[in-house]
Amino acid sequence: MSLINVVNLTFAHEGSYDNIFENVSFQIDTNWKLGFTGRNGRGKTTFLKLLLGKYEYSGTISANVNFEYFPFDVTDSENNTIDVIESIYPTCLQWQVMRELSLLQVSEDVLYRPFATLSNGEQTKILLATLFLKENSFLLIDEPTNHLDMKARKLVSDYLQSKRGFILVSHDRAFLDNCVDHILSINKTNIEIQKGNFSTWWANKERQDNFELVENEKLRKEITHLQSAAKRTAVWSDKVEKTKVGTKDSVDRGYIGHKSAKMMKRSKGIETRQQAAIDKKSKLLKNIENSEKLKISQMNFHTDRLVEFDKVSIFYGSKAACESINFTIEQGDRIALCGRNGSGKSSIIRLICGEAINYTGTFRKASQLKISYVSQDTSYLQGNLTDYAIANGIDESIFKAILRKLDFSRLQFEKDISDFSGGQKKKVLLARSLCEKAHLHIWDEPLNFIDVISRMQIEELLLEYLPTMLFVEHDSEFCNNIATKIVEL
Repeated sequence: MSLINVVNLTFAHEGSYDNIFENVSFQIDTNWKLGFTGRNGRGKTTFLKLLLGKYEYSGTISANVNFEYFPFDVTDSENNTIDVIESIYPTCLQWQVMRELSLLQVSEDVLYRPFATLSNGEQTKILLATLFLKENSFLLIDEPTNHLDMKARKLVSDYLQSKRGFILVSHDRAFLDNCVDHILSINKTNIEIQKGNFSTWWANKERQDNFELVENEKLRKEITHLQSAAKRTAVWSDKVEKTKVGTKDSVDRGYIGHKSAKMMKRSKGIETRQQAAIDKKSKLLKNIENSEKLKISQMNFHTDRLVEFDKVSIFYGSKAACESINFTIEQGDRIALCGRNGSGKSSIIRLICGEAINYTGTFRKASQLKISYVSQDTSYLQGNLTDYAIANGIDESIFKAILRKLDFSRLQFEKDISDFSGGQKKKVLLARSLCEKAHLHIWDEPLNFIDVISRMQIEELLLEYLPTMLFVEHDSEFCNNIATKIVEL
């Protein structure tokens, strides 16, 4: 066992006046299985890069371990997979590679195929296996679940559960619960570490938030009461003081002055207590995450049935992407398309969205059906938010209001979208979709890179407004909470 010590860490990106971290101090045990969570743009990936020595910072980070980062940068993906592994870890032994791959249920034949031909899930498993070949290293694992289907996520989380000595950045609640024993959370004003899994941390956070909200309300009432008392006492003091003027000689002016001073002292005492209550109140609610309610305005369609698949098979050349698909989308449905990577989920979505795709069977889509589509891909996003809103024909003020509710700062509005984090880019697509007038919303892996609290916001939105939806999402908790139907491919 050894410790990673972070002392008075302060960091801001070059050209920025806002510190991402400011005088942060904590310790990490290198034996922990540490889950790392926090809202998008708070600095999770930045912190991992600080551990790797990628940026200059003030303060100290001391450790007696080497750090290894996932995902690795694969420079030549056309090479066979075994060659890619050896380029990352030249001294690895093949039996060690096979041991790790067997734990991840990856067949030996992938080693002799070009890395580029592997599915996203296979590539993720290969790189994770390579990562854990590196002994005596503390592993920095950055969002390994993106593009993994549900079964693959469970398999990878079981694999990680059997390991130790890593930081895992993930927003998948079930995934974190299964494979971590501590949580490192970046809050609004601090960084904290708690023992337990995500559910334990979230329960503790809710208790703390509720306590602070109750305490805040008590202090608010106390401050109001003290303000009134201080005002009353000051008025009484002034009135008593004024009786010294214009009175007959028989009145004891010394007594009146003493009484006035006593009342003034009482007023000052009340003001002191009031200020103490204000100071205490100001320390509350600092880390309560604002998750304002979102809204969606979906149009009604003139018929209940919007889309129908009857024994549909989709082909790319002679290869079938999926076969004999049967389901309908009716108003009020929230359908989750589930299946392994490569089972044809995205192909079905592309067909519904109007792409020219070869298929057999019967496919019907209601005429004049308006669809709002959120794709997996965010790489094309660039420019400022104002121009993006204009280009997509949506109301800029509503669009930016939604982004504010999704934890965008006003400073973020001035940046180029291409400089946003992965989660922030995905929020741009979701906010655009929420602004669009549509009969049907189709979201393809909408939660990739999205932080946990924003996921909960989106869940709350969908359960309140009950829009008609078709979605692909591998977050099992989201699917269980939202879907009215599940179509297994």
